[in-house]
Formats: sequence, structure tokens, C-alpha cells
Amino acid sequence: MDEATRQRLVKELMQARRAVRDARMSDDGAALKTAREAVNAAKIALGERGPTWWDGDADLNRKLVKNTTYAEWFDSLADS
Repeated sequence: MDEATRQRLVKELMQARRAVRDARMSDDGAALKTAREAVNAAKIALGERGPTWWDGDADLNRKLVKNTTYAEWFDSLADS
């Protein structure tokens, strides 16, 4: 992704986040849903969400590394 595109998408993400804030403050459920969809779309476009680009597609978020398939690799870092 070229820098101009990345900057545009970051700007869209920030606008969407502000829209989420404003919708919460005004207690507007419909606007909140729309704003959250815009945040999600911007994050997908930036590559922060969506299919993983690496091998294996396990969802290891919110897991201790010692309880994942990366435990052995992580332990090897301490030996370095």
C-alpha cells in the first residue's frame, strides 16, 4: 500500500472513531452502528482485520503464549 493511500485510510479511521464517540454521546444507536461499521471497514482496508497473512489461522488473541503453539519458540528467546 502506498503512503498516500495509507494516510487516507488512517484519516478515515480517525473520522469513524470520532463518529463512534459522537454517537455514544448522543445515545444514537443507529449512528453508532454505522460508525462502528466504518471503523471496521477502515481497519480491514489497513490490514488490521480480516484474513491472516501468515501460515495458520488460529485465533490466539488473549491467550498466554505458554498456552499456544508458539510456547517453544517463545521459550527459546530467553535462551538467546
